Amino acid sequence: IHRLSYSSISLCERPYGEDRLPLLVLYIAVLVVGLPANVLTLFLTWQQVRRKNVLGVYLWSLSLCDLTYLFTLPLWADYVNNGHEWRWSSTVCKLTGYIFFTNMYISIFLLCCISCDRYWAVAYSLESRGQRRLRHAVVITVVIVLVVAVGHSAVFTMREGNVQGLKRCFEPSQSSKVMSFSYARFVIGFLLPLLLLAVTNRRVLTNVQRSSGLHGDQKRRVRRLAVAVVLLFLVCFGPYHLILLARAVISQFPQLVDSPCMFEETMYTSYTISLGLSTINSAVNPILYVLSSNNIRKECRRGLAQICVSACHGPSTNSSQIKSLEMNSSSVEVWTLTDLWSSSPVWEN
Repeated sequence: IHRLSYSSISLCERPYGEDRLPLLVLYIAVLVVGLPANVLTLFLTWQQVRRKNVLGVYLWSLSLCDLTYLFTLPLWADYVNNGHEWRWSSTVCKLTGYIFFTNMYISIFLLCCISCDRYWAVAYSLESRGQRRLRHAVVITVVIVLVVAVGHSAVFTMREGNVQGLKRCFEPSQSSKVMSFSYARFVIGFLLPLLLLAVTNRRVLTNVQRSSGLHGDQKRRVRRLAVAVVLLFLVCFGPYHLILLARAVISQFPQLVDSPCMFEETMYTSYTISLGLSTINSAVNPILYVLSSNNIRKECRRGLAQICVSACHGPSTNSSQIKSLEMNSSSVEVWTLTDLWSSSPVWEN
């Protein structure tokens, strides 16, 4: 049965043109929003890393990861626009695929770190102040990057990255190596992180709702953010991983379907568009986790004010004004649990 299925699958035609317009629109929109948002967030969170802020390490790493992820989109957009024909070498195909998928899962695991750190800081505020350390966050981030990078090194040996002949680059296949990756990616890269995000955000929400120090508007904002974090994860990564799982099951148990071309006929376009949906996460992350904070917006305004003072008054007359702005920027403010929950990186350890 398997041999018949594999030989038939090689003859299945895929609707390569159906996903062209939606994917091009999606990739362009993500680049337009995601590039400036992540560049700004990279700068803002780096300031917090320099101030020894633990959460800033995860947020800065997430922004860097998302930026690297976004840099692969022009190549994928060209690939889709060219009818799924890869213009460059197999090495470039494998490297682009490696960067794309590696940074996707690094981003997912960093989101888990952010949620866990936020839950710990909210639920155990007193205990966490003495235990949360910058070096711990750095070590955890480095371990995540190394594990995901090594785990995806098999990409360079997969025949799906060889573009000779039909010029296809990492199109869905039925090889046993790819199928084993599909199961692992669904469980480790989607299901477990989803459960972790749901549990930690739920517990943060419960602690905030019990707090007597927050107003109703603040609690409602926390609730909206909690729902937004989980929904964003589901929308961006759910469709792709569910189709990935379905494809693996169909490949392993071909007797469950009537036609060996069922995936190509009914699921291929959905598969490619769902992969495109995963890129939305890179554009929304900086807005949801950093730029949505009122305190971050205040810090941005202070930075713009410093630039305006420098531009308007010149270097010889602006020193006292800039010093005053810097003192205001570094002054002690009341950081509410709402800003902590929304991952404002300006938070005292």
